[in-house]
Amino acid sequence: MREIVHVQIGQCGNQIGSKFWEVISEEHGINATGIYEGDSTLQLERINVYFSEAYGGKYVPRALLVDLEPGTMDSIRGSRIGALFRPDNFIHGNSGAGNNWAKGHYTEGAELVEQVVDRVRHESEGCDCLQGFQLVHSLGGGTGSGMGTLIINKIKEEFPDRIMNTFSIMPSPKVSDTVVEPYNATLSVHQLLENADATFCIDNEALYDICFRTLKLTTPTYGDLNHLVCMTMSGVTTSLRFPGQLNADLRKLAVNMVPFPRLHFFMPGFAPLTARGSQQYRALTVPELTQQMFDARNMMTACDPRRGRYLTVAGIFRGKMSTKEVDEQMLAIQQKNSTYFVDWIPHNVKVAVCDIPPKGLRMASTFIGNNTAIQEIFRRVGEQFSLMFRRKAFLHWYTGEGMDEMEFTEAESNLNDLVSEYQQYQEATADLDWEPEDEEEEEAPSAADTRQVQSRTEVKLETVVETTQETVD
Repeated sequence: MREIVHVQIGQCGNQIGSKFWEVISEEHGINATGIYEGDSTLQLERINVYFSEAYGGKYVPRALLVDLEPGTMDSIRGSRIGALFRPDNFIHGNSGAGNNWAKGHYTEGAELVEQVVDRVRHESEGCDCLQGFQLVHSLGGGTGSGMGTLIINKIKEEFPDRIMNTFSIMPSPKVSDTVVEPYNATLSVHQLLENADATFCIDNEALYDICFRTLKLTTPTYGDLNHLVCMTMSGVTTSLRFPGQLNADLRKLAVNMVPFPRLHFFMPGFAPLTARGSQQYRALTVPELTQQMFDARNMMTACDPRRGRYLTVAGIFRGKMSTKEVDEQMLAIQQKNSTYFVDWIPHNVKVAVCDIPPKGLRMASTFIGNNTAIQEIFRRVGEQFSLMFRRKAFLHWYTGEGMDEMEFTEAESNLNDLVSEYQQYQEATADLDWEPEDEEEEEAPSAADTRQVQSRTEVKLETVVETTQETVD
C-alpha cells in the first residue's frame, strides 16, 4: 500500500534519520521495541507505508542505516530506539570516508554499495506497491555526499520509475566543520541534478537561526535541530500515512512542484514555531499558520525567499480544519504577495489537508517552496569551490582516489548552469515578446495571392497531365 523505503547515510543522515523514526513511531503509537500501544485505529490503517509487520505483531521500520565507520551505528544500536531496527539493515564499513567525496563514491563506498543495493532490493520485494525512496544525508562530509549519491545512482538504475526524494543538509558558511565542503557539495549537486526527483534543502545555519530567534533556545543542541527537520519530514508524508480530506503523495508533490526537471530543489518550512513560554499568547488558527508558513524566519534554508520568486508552493495542513478556509487563506497570501509568485504558472499552489495533527499540537502545517532564491546557496558554494579549485588546493586527495580533474570542471559548470537557469526563470514574464517581423510574415494571405497560387497550381496540373498522356502514347 504505497510503501516508502527509507535510507539514511553518514553520521548526519543517521542522526536525523533516527530522530525521524522516533517522531514517526510516536505518531503511529509504536513503542521503542516496535509493539503497538496506540489509542486509535487510524494509527494502524496505513502504518505499512513506513513499517512492515513482523512476527508477533512487531512493527519494523523499512529503513536502511548506512555508514563507512561503525561509530554512529553503535550509538544508534545503544539508543532508546535501537531495538526497533532490523539488525541486517545496519550496514557499515570500518575505515570512514575522511570527508573525501571520492572515497565515498569511488573506493570505500563502492566496496559497500552492492550490499546496500541488495538490502534495498530485499525491502522493495516485500512491498505491495512501492512508491519511492527517501534518502537523508549531508552534502558536506564524505559518506553522505559521496556514497549517498552513489546509492542514489544505483537505486535509480534498478528502479527508474520510482520517486527519489532526498533530504539533503546543505553546507553553510557560518556553521562549517569541513574545509573541503565546497568540493563535496558541488560534486554531490552535480549528481543530484541528474538522479533525484525532489531534493529538500536544509541547512544548519537556518536551523540555528530558528532555534535562537523563534524558539528562544540559548544553547540549541543537534537534537533540537534534528527535531525541526523531522517535523518537516513527517509532514511531507502525512497524507500518505493518515486519511485526510485532500491527499498528496510523493509523486503528486513532485508533479506539482517541479516545472523543469533540473529545478527540483525545495525550501522546506514548518509552522507553528513558538517559544516554550509564549504558546498561550498565540491563537492556533489557519490564518496564523498560513502567515507563519510563508515567513522567511520559518524557512529551513538560509536564503531569503523575498529575493526570488516562487515557481511553485505546496502546503500540507494537519488537524481538524475547513478546507474552504485553507483555500481562502492560501489564495489571499498569493494575491497579497503576487510579485513574489511567477505569473506564467497560474495556479502554482498545491494544498493537502490531513485530519490528524502531530503529537502535542492541535494543528500544524508543512511548507515546501520551489523558489528561485535558492540559487544563493548554489552561488555561494560555487564561489567557494572556484576559489580553491583555481589553485588546485586539496585536489590531490581526490585525484589520489582515482578521480579526474575533468569531473571537477564538469560539476562546476553544471552548478553554474543551474544558477543561471534559476535566474532566467526568476526574470521570465507571462507575455512573450514576439518580433513584429514574424507577425507580418504570418499574416493571412490576401485574395489576390490565393488566386495567383491557384492559377499556378492549375498550370502545373495541366503540364503533368500532358506529359503522362505522351508517355502512355
